[in-house]
Amino acid sequence: MTDRRRPAVMTDVAKLAGVSHQTVSRVLNDSPQVRPETRERVLAAVAELGYRPNAMARGLVSRRSKVLGVVTFDTILYGPACMLLGIERAARAAGYGVGIVTLERVDREGVLAAVNTLTDQGVDGVIVIAPQQAAATALHSLPTPVAAVVVEAGQEVGLPSASVDQFEGTRLAVRHLLDLGHETVWHLAGPEGWWEARDRREGWRRTLTAAGAPVPEPVFGDWSARSGYEAGRVLAENPDVTAVFAANDQMALGLLRAYAERGIAVPDRVSVVGFDDIPEAAYLSPPLTTVRQDFDEVGRRSMRLLLQLLEADDPAPAPPPVVPTLVVRASSAPPR
Repeated sequence: MTDRRRPAVMTDVAKLAGVSHQTVSRVLNDSPQVRPETRERVLAAVAELGYRPNAMARGLVSRRSKVLGVVTFDTILYGPACMLLGIERAARAAGYGVGIVTLERVDREGVLAAVNTLTDQGVDGVIVIAPQQAAATALHSLPTPVAAVVVEAGQEVGLPSASVDQFEGTRLAVRHLLDLGHETVWHLAGPEGWWEARDRREGWRRTLTAAGAPVPEPVFGDWSARSGYEAGRVLAENPDVTAVFAANDQMALGLLRAYAERGIAVPDRVSVVGFDDIPEAAYLSPPLTTVRQDFDEVGRRSMRLLLQLLEADDPAPAPPPVVPTLVVRASSAPPR
C-alpha cells in the first residue's frame, strides 16, 4: 500500500501491478511492446492508486511539454472570447494543456513579449488570436524558431492560419437584404486595423457592386454598442436608409436602440442584420437577423494546424476558411 498522504508515483504502480517501472512507462506511452494482460493489470493499478503521470518527467522523455500557448487580447469581445474557448476545447481533446497570455497592447513589442513569455515556459507551440493587423505582422519577427499558428488573420500574412470566411458571411447578409427588395444596403463598419472589419467592409462593397446596387459611404464604429448607438443616430437622419448591415451584433444592438428612440420601426422602416450571433441576439427587440460563426471549428482547425507543424517537417497547407451561416429572424423584412 502507498502512503496516502502523498500522491502515487510510478514505482507504486509498478509494485502493485507486479511489473517494472519501465513496463509502466511503456503502458502510459501506449507502446505496442506490452502484452494485453499486462497492460490491463497496469491500468487497473493506475486507476486504483489514482496515479497521474508527471507531465514534466514525461516531457523530458518525449521532449514535449504537452502544453500549448495562446496569445489573446480583450476577451470581453464576443468573437475573441469564443475563439479562445474553442481553442481550449480542441487542446483538451488532443491531450494538451493551455497557457494563456493576454496582451496589454497590440503591437509588435507586445506580441513578441507575449510569445517569449510562453516559450520561456516551455510550451510546444503558440496560437495567436490575431484579428488586428499589427499582431499578425509581428509574428514575422519572432526572434527564436517557434511553431506558431494565427487565428483570424488575413490570408496574405503568409503564416499558418485558421479563420472564418468573412467574405462569404458578409455576402450572405447583404444578399439577404437585397433579395428582400432593398435597393441598397448601408454598412456600420468595424474599426480600421482589424482584419475582420476590413474583410466585412470589402465583402459588403463587392456584393453591392456585383448586384449593380449603389455603394453608400460606410459609417464606422469600434465594435461597441455605444458606437452603434451613435452611428444609429446619424443614420436615423437619412430617410433613404432602408437596410443596414452591422459588422457585429453589439453595434447592431446600439443601432436598434437609436432607431427605437427616434420612433423608427425595425423592420417596418429599416431592416438590420448583424454578425456573430451572440447569445442575446435571439432576445433583442426585434430578434436580430445575423451571421453565425462556428468558433469551435476554428479552434479545432487551429489545433490541427499546430499539431501538424509540431509533428511534420513540412507545414501542412492552410485549411479552407470555416463557412458561416445566416440566421434569419424578425429584424429584416421587405421594404415598405
